[in-house]
Amino acid sequence: MDITIFPRTLSGTVRAIPSKSQAHRLLICAAFADKPTTLLCPETNRDIEATAECLEALGADIVKTQSGYAVSPVRRLPREAILNCRDSGSTLRFLLPVAGALGVDTVFQMEGRLPERPLSPLWEEMERMGCRLSRPTQTSIRCQGRLRAGDYTIDGGVSSQFITGLLFAAALIPGESRIRLTGKVESRPYITMTQRAMALFGVDTHDFAVQGGSPFLSPGTVTVEGDWSNAAFFLAAEALGNHVSVENLSPDSPQGDRAVGTLLPALEEKITVSAADIPDLVPILAVTAACSQGAEFTDIRRLRLKESDRVAAVIAMLENLGGKAQADENTLTVYGTGLSGGTVDSANDHRIAMSAAIAATVCKEPVTILGAECVKKSYPHFFEEYARLGGTYEQHLR
Repeated sequence: MDITIFPRTLSGTVRAIPSKSQAHRLLICAAFADKPTTLLCPETNRDIEATAECLEALGADIVKTQSGYAVSPVRRLPREAILNCRDSGSTLRFLLPVAGALGVDTVFQMEGRLPERPLSPLWEEMERMGCRLSRPTQTSIRCQGRLRAGDYTIDGGVSSQFITGLLFAAALIPGESRIRLTGKVESRPYITMTQRAMALFGVDTHDFAVQGGSPFLSPGTVTVEGDWSNAAFFLAAEALGNHVSVENLSPDSPQGDRAVGTLLPALEEKITVSAADIPDLVPILAVTAACSQGAEFTDIRRLRLKESDRVAAVIAMLENLGGKAQADENTLTVYGTGLSGGTVDSANDHRIAMSAAIAATVCKEPVTILGAECVKKSYPHFFEEYARLGGTYEQHLR
């Protein structure tokens, strides 16, 4: 589906949707708890649904309700399981170590760019600690064997999702395990989010020393907090001169993308921003910078490994909208040229599509977004919300 958006000023209040990042973590905790858990998460998306379906394949009973999910934990593990991760990196990277900890012979199926996204050094560390991993096909991974308790060492500079996966695994393996990080740790706030989710279920991960083997302790009912990552698009709309306010956001959230609240005002001047902890904010911050004084984004290597090569996709988006940007190995430079309109290929990246939609509010000419349906990955109702705020667009079915 392609969408053509006509320049309009947005106005109104948006309620932030539930945090995708937190929902993944709470679902996994609930699936291995001592009793059922009610997860208050009134809106979901393709990634959250992938995690829920994979946990069901491992033996949990997860029922979608009007208010979220009713999760009855795993009582009997299957000997074998097939887990369809779709194109969700979180689902794969969190549950691969979990399957290894459980000793379930598991085949993970992948879609989109997910088969190309890195699993090293998690792959090697899991094999060192007892699992056998293989690729039966280009779009699948098989995990056999069982992880043992002990000392795990992993580079923290590739993906915080690896550390999250190992923390879940350590809590499920009988005995004490320790997880030691080497190198520069990227996206540390997301590790903190994992620790807080596990603490809600009674699991202590202080200094990454985990005593595993006992069921998680269900708190009964848990509410998924508002998502700063997706709220960032409408917060940026306000910064660009629209009249939009966002509610249901916690100022004390562990979400790394909470930084958008301080970064947007700072972009009134040309600044340098490290993308190390906020890779998902770069597309919308780049749009904001292009309409102001410009900006430099450093530590961008991991952006090339997202749902798209997000560095190339951001540059193409800005240039196709009349802006200017360039990048070297680790720095993206955005110039404050303003944006005028044009056609943007979403590159099947939800954050590129939503960034282009917000850019349309300050363009003189219409903005056409190719493959706009990719927003279903994280924000299925984004365009309906956009229209409710006064945005005008036409859909074109391919």
